[in-house]
Amino acid sequence: MIKFFNTFSRKKEEFAPLVDGNVGLYTCGPTVYNFVHIGNLRTYIFEDILERVLKYNDFKVRRVMNITDVGHLTSDADEGEDKLDRQAKAEKQDPLKIAERYTQAFLDDCKKLNIKIPEILEPATKHIDEQKTIIEKLFKKGLAYETSKAVYFDVSKFPDYGKLSGQSLDEKITAAREEVVTDSEKRNAPDFALWFKRVGRFENHILHWPSPWGEGFPGWHIECSAISTKFLGQPFDIHTGGVDHIGTHHTNEIAQSEAAVGKPLANVWMHGEFLLVDNAKMSKSSGNFYTMKDIAERNINPLAFRYLVLGAHYRSKLNFTWEALGAAQNGINNLYHSYLGIHGAAPSKLNDSLGTKEAIAAEAEFKNALNDDLNTPQALAVMWEVVKSSELSAGDKRALLSSFDEVLGLDIEKFAAQYVIPQEVKDLVAKREKCRQNQQFAQADALRLKIETLGYSVEDTPSGPRISSR
Repeated sequence: MIKFFNTFSRKKEEFAPLVDGNVGLYTCGPTVYNFVHIGNLRTYIFEDILERVLKYNDFKVRRVMNITDVGHLTSDADEGEDKLDRQAKAEKQDPLKIAERYTQAFLDDCKKLNIKIPEILEPATKHIDEQKTIIEKLFKKGLAYETSKAVYFDVSKFPDYGKLSGQSLDEKITAAREEVVTDSEKRNAPDFALWFKRVGRFENHILHWPSPWGEGFPGWHIECSAISTKFLGQPFDIHTGGVDHIGTHHTNEIAQSEAAVGKPLANVWMHGEFLLVDNAKMSKSSGNFYTMKDIAERNINPLAFRYLVLGAHYRSKLNFTWEALGAAQNGINNLYHSYLGIHGAAPSKLNDSLGTKEAIAAEAEFKNALNDDLNTPQALAVMWEVVKSSELSAGDKRALLSSFDEVLGLDIEKFAAQYVIPQEVKDLVAKREKCRQNQQFAQADALRLKIETLGYSVEDTPSGPRISSR
């Protein structure tokens, strides 16, 4: 049984897909006007773990992600400039070329962090027609209206507006009264844009398309409704994103999608918490952010960042420091080198006569941790219990750790493959270990020297000898 915390219901719920054995998963993607920062990447790691856990439970997953290449303003609401349009003008380049460059940079970062690329990855600009179709449906139902500057969704006609965040419509309207409202023709301050016209501040917007409401471009929120429903239908199983999407972006998605179709958009809503710097939210607007380039410049394994992220629950804030990342680097290195000691062992086949009851129990404990709302800290703890166990054979350990890494994605097999220890060295290490156990320390020291002459060193650890090349 899998349980996920559903933001919508504010509690853990047993997960049951709409279609047995199949899961439709939508994950909000990046706005590709610049490099993503590691706070963004924390969310993508959480979503990657979610997909891996579902597959670990034998579900077939159809995962969709959008790429925002138009319409996301410098405010997550409707204020400011279009981020990509502004960057294009600053660089004097075609905005889609910029989007292509930063999309590739995002995919490169994902590869470094072992984040699986979604099966379906779709830019907003390829789905303008689908976005216009939803807007037309909203007009027919009386939930959209036009001003001289834009087309808006009328939140006053959708009584459940704000239900994802738990904020009532009256509270949303009251909270929005003090905000700067660029369009004085808006009926309600929290009404959000479905389509911006190429007039006023957007008169020279580079990307624009014809529409029944004039030349212009879509608002940010409508792209996710269009892309998710095109590829997953409505409703679908799980919608994810960062917690900063709850109050505005996902609230608006729900409103326009449910109003247009008359059905829920998704059954389960899951959100990853912030990565903090000095206990403040990491963001580009605040200037307190780091990218994967910053990590590379310090010669830190990118997967040390993944290991750091897995050490905190996705719904808990995580404060980033270089000291914490250094500790994560040590942790993953210890894991790699511990695995080297058992890499040569033939893996057992778990869940049959070759797997011991201890191995089967460890596998169940690992799976139960992940199935309890993606409890990766507990899953890591189980992994380390396996590493240190004196009851498990080397074959069982290798089978378990390899299986666990299918979900955790720390590349232990890949690392070990780079360090193929000659059988002669392994035999000497095993012989030395037997001497140590028999308190034949002079013979053990002599064997250590022989191992070193072959270009390897051996370190005695609580989980057994660790071999490494010198």
